[in-house]
This record gives sequence, C-alpha cells and structure tokens, in this order.
Amino acid sequence: MKNSSVEIHLRAQKVIPGGVNSPVRAGKAVGRSVPVIASGKGCYVTDVDGNQYIDFVGSWGPLILGHAHKQVVEAVQKTVKSGLSFGLPTERELELAEMIVSMVPSIEMVRLVNSGTEATMSAVRLARAFTGRNKILICAGGYHGNMDALLASSGSGMATLSIPSTPGIPPSVVEDTIVVPYNNIEAVKRAYAEHKGQIAAHVIEPVAGNMGVVPPQERYLSALRELSRKEGTLLIFDEVMTGFRVALGGAQQRYGVQPDLTTLGKIVGGGMPVGAYGGRAEIMSRIAPSGDVYQAGTLSGNPLATAAGIATLSLLKTPKLYDDLEEKSSTFAEGIAAAAKEARLPMTCNRVGSMMTFFFTDTPVTDFESAKTSNTALFGAFWRLMYKEGILLPPSQFEAVFVSTAHTLPVLQRVVRIAEDIFAKLAETPESQLNELGKETN
Repeated sequence: MKNSSVEIHLRAQKVIPGGVNSPVRAGKAVGRSVPVIASGKGCYVTDVDGNQYIDFVGSWGPLILGHAHKQVVEAVQKTVKSGLSFGLPTERELELAEMIVSMVPSIEMVRLVNSGTEATMSAVRLARAFTGRNKILICAGGYHGNMDALLASSGSGMATLSIPSTPGIPPSVVEDTIVVPYNNIEAVKRAYAEHKGQIAAHVIEPVAGNMGVVPPQERYLSALRELSRKEGTLLIFDEVMTGFRVALGGAQQRYGVQPDLTTLGKIVGGGMPVGAYGGRAEIMSRIAPSGDVYQAGTLSGNPLATAAGIATLSLLKTPKLYDDLEEKSSTFAEGIAAAAKEARLPMTCNRVGSMMTFFFTDTPVTDFESAKTSNTALFGAFWRLMYKEGILLPPSQFEAVFVSTAHTLPVLQRVVRIAEDIFAKLAETPESQLNELGKETN
C-alpha cells in the first residue's frame, strides 16, 4: 500500500514548520494529516498516492469554477509564453481592474495587490490617512489576513480594546484595535460612544467566514453603514471570501449595502495569488503616485494572476450561473442538515450562496461565541469518516465548505447519502470514543 503522503509529511516537518505552509493544512483540528495533493480536475482532487476525493475545500474559496477549468488554464498557458513578470504596466492588469470596477457596486477605483492580507493591510493604512484617525474596529472571530493590528482577540466586555492573539505582536500594535461581537449592533454603538471621533475604519466580513459561515442578521449591515457614515468612519467590507462568491457583485450586491472600501482576493485571481482593494475615487486617489499614501508591490497585477482573473470573471457572467449554483448549494445544505436531524445529531447549518458551514451544535450560530458551542470532537470524527469515503471537507469546524459549478447535483446527492450512513454511525458512538473514530492506522 502506497504511503507517499505520510512520507512527504514526515520529510516536510524537517524543513517546514509543522510540515505545512499554512497552519490549517496540518489537520490538527481533525486529528489526522490531510492528503498531499498531486492534481485537481473539476470537483475532484487526487493525492500523491492516487486516491481521488470529492473536494469541498476549493483552495479555500477561489475555485468557484472547479479545478483546472479549461478556459482558465488556457488563459494562463497562453500568457506564460510571453513572460512571468515585468514589474511594469501591462494592458491585462487594466482589463482586470476595469472588470472589477464594472462588477462591484461600490468600487470606482481599484489597486491590484498580491493577497487578501495585503489588500486589507493597505485599505486600513488608507483609511487611517484619509480620516486622520488611528483606531480600527473589528469583530471577534473575524480574520482579515496576517496583519499584526488585526490579529487581535477581545478581552471581557462587549466593546473592548484588544490583546494580541499570537506571540510576536507587541501590545502597543493592537492598542488601537477595538473588538466587538459580530451581529451585535449595540456593541458597535458603544464602541463609537467610548471612542468618539477616533475610529478610522470598521473592518468586517459582510458574511463572516472565518468563524465558520455566519450570515449578517436582518438590517445589521445597513445599520453599520448608517452608524459609520454618521461617525465619519470608513466602512471596509472584507470580501476576500465573499467577493464574486455569494453574488457576481459580492455580498454588497446581495445585501444592497455599499461600503467605502472593499478588499478582494480568492476568486478575483481564479486560483492564482492576487488581491485587490478599491472604493470611492475620492478615497482611492490618496494612494501613491496620485496621492500621498504609499503602497507598492513588484508582482502586483502580474500577467499570470490577471490572466486567470480575467478568464474567471468573464465566465462568471454566464447567464443563470449563480442561480444554478444557488439551487445546487441549497439542495446540498438541506440534504446534509436533514440527514443529521434524522440521526438526531445536533447540527446548525449556515449557508450564504455556495459557502456554508455545518456546525455540530443545536444552538443558532450568530457570532463567534455561539460558533464555539460546536462539538469539535464530533466534527473531527465526521471529517475523518467522510475522508475515508473519498470526501474532502475543510479540516476545521470553523471554516467554510465551498460548492463550485463543477459539483453536479448527482455528485452532491451521493455525498448526502454517504453522510446519512456516517451520521447513523456517529449517533451510535459514545462521546468518549469519538476522538478515535476514523483515526490513521499507518
């Protein structure tokens, strides 16, 4: 029996911290290592041992068209023959920028960067310069990239100054970061009152995706828009995950609320490393060289990323694409939730468009605190048993499951049937034995 994945994991741990280049890939949250992937096609990935899986990770969101989509691959192959990078302007980056401006309601001007982290970091810098203020408001359980000031966790209370959430960040770096619960407008009001005239920006995922998928409650986003405008604070929608995922124009189109600035990533690069931030021309004009706020990047708008992005966004304009994706995603989510209910397992399914999370809790999940009521041992066992059946879910209770246009209804129905059998097995397993269920034997 091949065990190349195991061998590669062992080799990797000698030269890469934890053996992975991003922590969740280690699989610690589900109690086993994840497969080492060799290739992907459509809704499937194949590991180095030749095992095939139905994939719901989708590179953590960007592959809305599935793996190795023919037109996206051809666009990159054609472009690579002309060169990888120039560090000088190309027409292709202008074309992608024009597409983003035409598709995202609030964006009048846009700057391309290399990642979602870079986009959010740059947007925060711009907001501070534009408002002349320093404090930033974020939500507990949100994630806005690997920026020190936004890697903060909340202390006690409903609206509080934060503490660093990881070693290596001095307390002084996050002393201007204020953390409030998601979906709690009263906490936001208190934060504005306590820090009157000091908050430069409210950075928020309009649909939370990094505590698992948590939709905004009715009027939450519109209330944030009203409050931020009244307080002179810039509202920044982190649509790195939701941009072009929950609607062609992102969450701001789906919910009809326009922020001052938007950060993008994932789908805008079609699977290539890329990010973007944009908003009102009045604000974006402050970015150098037209303004005094410096931000630069040698590989920003590079030919391969823009080629993949243009091909992907062009395909997303296909009539009824989002309607079909919505229907498939709804059927799939309802099928999984019904199967859990039939087995009498606690589950709350949150879904917005083609992104969803199956929380193993009978509590409605509306913020990070309620998300943490999930039974992570039960989720880990579910993940491992699904994995053994050739179904690859994100290896964390607090991540999003992504459905792509490549997932057909028969494939999704097959996954639901497998889940039914697994839920029945989980229902019969004592809590004390969950952590051993489906564990690696090699």
